[in-house]
Amino acid sequence: MGKSIWPASDPTGELLQGARDGNPQATNDLFDRHRSALRRLVQMRLDRRVQQRVDVSDVVQDVLTEASTRLTDYLANPSMSFHLWLRQIAWDHMIDTYRRHRGSAKRSMDREQSIVGPVADDRSTMEMIVQLQDPELTPAAAAIQSEMTKRVEATIDQLDANDREIILMRHFEYLSNQEVAEVLGLQPAAASMRYLRAVRRLRELLDNL
Repeated sequence: MGKSIWPASDPTGELLQGARDGNPQATNDLFDRHRSALRRLVQMRLDRRVQQRVDVSDVVQDVLTEASTRLTDYLANPSMSFHLWLRQIAWDHMIDTYRRHRGSAKRSMDREQSIVGPVADDRSTMEMIVQLQDPELTPAAAAIQSEMTKRVEATIDQLDANDREIILMRHFEYLSNQEVAEVLGLQPAAASMRYLRAVRRLRELLDNL
């Protein structure tokens, strides 16, 4: 599994304590520390057609502005890890942005969105391919099959919403199983089982191509 897009938790914990103590610099540093990760998240998960109409930086700034107004409540009752809390605010903003610019609140953002943003590379998809391929196939051998990246991404889009989302969280956002469990409100064992079922379903779809 690749490296998480989110910064390490230890310095974040120190900054959170500073924010609790009323240190405005700690609060500013806390949000600045997560700005690039938020930008990466929006670039990966917001429909690229919407990104042609909306500046990603504006979405990120809106997320940080809302997070700033809600920070006191979060610090009083942190129901999840700080970066996952930020992610949830970002997700809500992406849904709202999608609905405003695609014109129909009834259509699912998940079903329409692109898997990766225009500035992302194929690393995430290739790692997924290596996991799904025959164990005897080396990463170097898999990498030469460039058409597989498009096949895998197209096949992921055919999964149902729950399967697709957990694949994207694990392999494109690089959330751990524990983090996915927090986001979905599941026990870690249940999140792991859901992930394994999604991978199995993806492999079955690929085998039937």
